[in-house]
Amino acid sequence: MKQTTLARAISSLGIGLHKGEPIQIRLEPLEANSGIVFYRSDIGLLVQARPENVVNTQMATVIGNASGSISTIEHLLSAIYSYGIDNVRVVLDGPEVPVMDGSSASFCMMLDEAGIRKLDETKNVLILKKEVEVNDGKKFVRVSPSLTPHYSFEIEFSHPSIGRQSYSFEFSKKNFLEEIAKARTFGFLKDVQMLRARGLGLGGSLDNAVIMDEHKILNPEGLRFSNEFVRHKILDAIGDLSLLGSPFAGNYTSFAGSHHLNHELTKAILRDPSNYEVRALSDEKAQAFEKVFA
Repeated sequence: MKQTTLARAISSLGIGLHKGEPIQIRLEPLEANSGIVFYRSDIGLLVQARPENVVNTQMATVIGNASGSISTIEHLLSAIYSYGIDNVRVVLDGPEVPVMDGSSASFCMMLDEAGIRKLDETKNVLILKKEVEVNDGKKFVRVSPSLTPHYSFEIEFSHPSIGRQSYSFEFSKKNFLEEIAKARTFGFLKDVQMLRARGLGLGGSLDNAVIMDEHKILNPEGLRFSNEFVRHKILDAIGDLSLLGSPFAGNYTSFAGSHHLNHELTKAILRDPSNYEVRALSDEKAQAFEKVFA
């Protein structure tokens, strides 16, 4: 099983969710063992997509350092990970990844257009050796060993349009595209109004999020899936766990998980070397695992 990158560079333009400004995004190929690297061309900031570089998880996953930050990386990372891409440079001319339609679908289209190229170096896999869990009261995120990864998520909101939802799916690129990639981020009108009063959420609209008032969904087209909310939570989790830096051989389970808990989980996994090992799979196992990203 070999590492991959893009076959060619690809660019697009979108609106930043929080600042509401146009942002140019360019995805570029990188050589083997480079990983996922973000570069802000406006301030010359280069940041590796790794847990130690996460600086905020309040409303999105944000990476950075004392020189600046890059926000809302999870939807793009979810697509990159699900396509099995190991090495890519993400160039932005602003402080956040454009929100596009609030899902990973636009990024998947960019990756389809760019194509994927295999490299000569062997791809290593992060193999869980035991269960790891992080919790906050009743809320939890958990990973357990498996070479056939599954994601299972449950949420509960008092809002009549959401209620209690659960969803599980066997992870693969094909299943991601069919079941997860189009699920949009969501929020409540009262929170949007509060954010805008603080100068945030200025790019949010019914074109890039599912918005609800106290009683109903405001988007005239309705939902893409009856349980779009919990599917989007899985989309976020895939992106957040991609910061582990290697394809992840394990199952993920959560109740009311969040960017914060996902980040704490990645740190908990990597904190104890007895939790995991990063290595190449045997030929037979590598062939089976590679099919996940076909």
